[in-house]
Amino acid sequence: MTNETLSQYANLGVYSAMAVFTIAMIAFAMDLAGAAPKVSASAVSSDVPDLPRTRKAAGIAMMLTRLGGLLLIAAAAMRGLSVHRPPLGNMFEFALVGCMFVVVVFVAIGLRRDVRWLGLFVIGPVLLTLGLAITVFYTDASELLPSLKSVWLVIHVTVATFSVALFTIAFSVTILHLVQTWLESQDPEGMSRLRTIVNTALPPARSLDRTAYGIHAVAFPLWTFTLIAGAIWAEQAWGHYWNWDPKEVWTFVIWVVYAAYLHARATTGWSARSANYLALAGYGCILVNYMVVNVFFVGQHSYSGM
Repeated sequence: MTNETLSQYANLGVYSAMAVFTIAMIAFAMDLAGAAPKVSASAVSSDVPDLPRTRKAAGIAMMLTRLGGLLLIAAAAMRGLSVHRPPLGNMFEFALVGCMFVVVVFVAIGLRRDVRWLGLFVIGPVLLTLGLAITVFYTDASELLPSLKSVWLVIHVTVATFSVALFTIAFSVTILHLVQTWLESQDPEGMSRLRTIVNTALPPARSLDRTAYGIHAVAFPLWTFTLIAGAIWAEQAWGHYWNWDPKEVWTFVIWVVYAAYLHARATTGWSARSANYLALAGYGCILVNYMVVNVFFVGQHSYSGM
């Protein structure tokens, strides 16, 4: 039996998290907008900027992000309790849990490193995804299809969703790396002031690249496990490890593209910038897998609920 009351509370939790994340996103944007140090007349003549201001907006944004993360955890828990199963059975639930993982990972990284510069580029996509989840992807709480009633639902789908959360954060960092690389390659004379502003707001391109590569290096083995676990579950559910189902094919395509990215990073002759284009292509495949294959392709994985 579905507990409609808990289901409605879960939706309320999503709306509340969206409201909190909206304020957090604005605060992160204000922090980046004011990241450039104020330059006094004396500093202009000496080409030495004054010290940057205290980042109060970024601190507020991080606190709001933690609050929003707690609201998402509560929403996912209530959604699961409303149907007496893990909240991993349809597009709405995938989006909810995926956003929860993105925020949890971002907050966890923030406990060890100062990643407030990344906040806008993480919370923005999370807010957009939640908006799609509660409107376009929304599905009423319901029981699972028989083929989904397996322990592999928790193992396979949870690891897949978590790895996508890591790929999402890595995607944002990769975009910032490409932007920073372009700025650093410009004429020093004409770009000196712009460099001052950007370098105050963001880490150097080399640091961004290391961060993106490190996250990809963690996410890829998890996606490899997702592919293998899916094959094991397919054999138990349908009697075959591989059925050339659209979802299976695109999961493998994603694996191949990210494997090519990691191989390029380990191969001489590939620049970090060129290899990172492969990473962007990999994330593009993830978006196709989630937003196109799940919705429009008919196959054994047609569980979107839409």
